[in-house]
Amino acid sequence: MTLRLPSPGGVLRTYTPRAEPARFTAGNAPLASRTVFSAAHVVADPYADTSPDAPAAIDWDATLAFRRHLWSHGLGVAEAMDTAQRGMGLDWTGAAELIRRSAAEAKAVGGRIACGVGTDQLAPGTHTLAEVRAAYEEQLALVEETGSQAILMASRALAAAATTPDDYLAVYAHLLRQASEPVVLHWLGPMFDPALGGYWGSADLDAATETFLQVISEHPDKIDGIKISLLDAQREIDLRRRLPKGVRCYTGDDFNYPELIAGDERGFSHALLGIFDPLGPLAAEAVRVLDTGDQKGFRQLLDPTVELSRHLFQTPTRFYKTGVVFLAWLAGHQDHFAMVGGLQSARSLPHLARAYELADGLGLFPDPAVAEARMASLLDVYGVNS
Repeated sequence: MTLRLPSPGGVLRTYTPRAEPARFTAGNAPLASRTVFSAAHVVADPYADTSPDAPAAIDWDATLAFRRHLWSHGLGVAEAMDTAQRGMGLDWTGAAELIRRSAAEAKAVGGRIACGVGTDQLAPGTHTLAEVRAAYEEQLALVEETGSQAILMASRALAAAATTPDDYLAVYAHLLRQASEPVVLHWLGPMFDPALGGYWGSADLDAATETFLQVISEHPDKIDGIKISLLDAQREIDLRRRLPKGVRCYTGDDFNYPELIAGDERGFSHALLGIFDPLGPLAAEAVRVLDTGDQKGFRQLLDPTVELSRHLFQTPTRFYKTGVVFLAWLAGHQDHFAMVGGLQSARSLPHLARAYELADGLGLFPDPAVAEARMASLLDVYGVNS
């Protein structure tokens, strides 16, 4: 069977799906040479009578099943992060429940989990630094109560309230002193969230980097690692070379991850990536190859995935979640293509068609026939075959 896939401008092209999937072996033994987290999406409840600005309605069974899928391949789960539509459909009430449920599931199956700590319980508007700090403290306490590792996420409220780099230094110093275990610091760039422009007290990335490094250098015993999501490979390399001994760099660069994870003679990055949601089995297999010392084999597996990742994360980058959930539907991890906040409408049909084509070419679908049928049904909805 062939499909007619739309390109930008309305031109239809013929595509013949692959007949057989690539085979990736499940094995939940920890990956050895790199620590790898997949930021995981949430599955919406498609039968909820809700609206885009209402609290998220989540299909908990499907959401937790997807996390078990990631754990079955030896990946860690980065929970309640940007990929879970944090601040883009998932509010703090929903995120808190997600953290509790996922942490309990992680304990049950022996999976590794780290959870996002932010300030999104604060209503939109202006807040004092004390209010921002208290919001962070509330979320940090909940994550630690579940036994999960904390990821201190970049905060829209802090970006709005802080007026100098010293404000960031003071807030983070206070939080790090309170953390019971080493945390991951998260620097999410404005391409992922425009409200985070000027984070660390400056729109100049060189100046912001110095403030970020000062936080780390003053509290190295409280920082397990840093997650950098700036889509700038050289900046990440330069930054990781300046980290104190024992502080890891977790790449969040969905454009350049193979080279950053592979590393060079002076070091490498671990991974905490949204693209490892759809790439989970393939990514885990690539890292297992790297565990044997075969860097060439690792790159041969992972390099071909970059075209798909760059497609999903193209501008406006913050809508990459639509492609991630779309591929989860095609892969059979959920029975529908609905998203919290109604974000299934955030990408065009040509964009989704190209995502299908690239993912199918990589063998990401466990049952290509199911993926083909679901893609065909979406094309029908859009009138392609009428």
